[in-house]
Amino acid sequence: MWFTGLPSSGKSTLAGLLGSALAARALPVEVLDGDEVRAVLNQGLGFSREDRDENIRRIAWVAKVLTHHGVIAITAAISPYRQARERARETIGRFVEVYVDCPVEVCMARDIKGLYARARRGEIAQFTGVSDPYEPPAQPEITVHTDRETPQESLRHILQHLETQGWLQVAMDAVLVPHYLTEQLRHRWGGEFERRLVEILAGYVHPEEDALPPAEQEQVLARLRALGYVD
Repeated sequence: MWFTGLPSSGKSTLAGLLGSALAARALPVEVLDGDEVRAVLNQGLGFSREDRDENIRRIAWVAKVLTHHGVIAITAAISPYRQARERARETIGRFVEVYVDCPVEVCMARDIKGLYARARRGEIAQFTGVSDPYEPPAQPEITVHTDRETPQESLRHILQHLETQGWLQVAMDAVLVPHYLTEQLRHRWGGEFERRLVEILAGYVHPEEDALPPAEQEQVLARLRALGYVD
């Protein structure tokens, strides 16, 4: 989930709301806020086009790693240049672009940090929306209009798209299928579940032996109990 838009358009607010909504469905999720990532991962980068593109490249790499491990990555970064966002799409693969559309005048009015005012006074150079350009997405999967929608209305719009396009089902399957299969095996084997599971693991860990030594069996069972696979 890649949120893009002008400063103070509402990207971080919506990314946080979406993260909470998905976490409430027991889905693994991580929010990568642009300001926080810059402070931790991208220290030393400035705001030239080259540095901005490098910032997005690094965020995209982190999102790719998270996605590869089954975590829903939600990014909230201005990412002002269309080409950099397209490279991020290619890097990550499963990519939903959310354009947080808000007129610059509204963004200025809601800017509690006063950054737009400082940029207009020349105190901040290369500020997107004032002295640096922002290139809106040509074909984003989702567009929300935060100047005329409440955050909850925009969130419902985003969730509706994810549901109708099947993204939430894909995410739920990734979490639930392993648990579902385990329950099916437990039901099929009944009281034999633990013994059969240990035999399978024994054959994998020690293929030339009939079973794990008793002490190792208990270690395996303790781990399986901790994970909720056996009682």
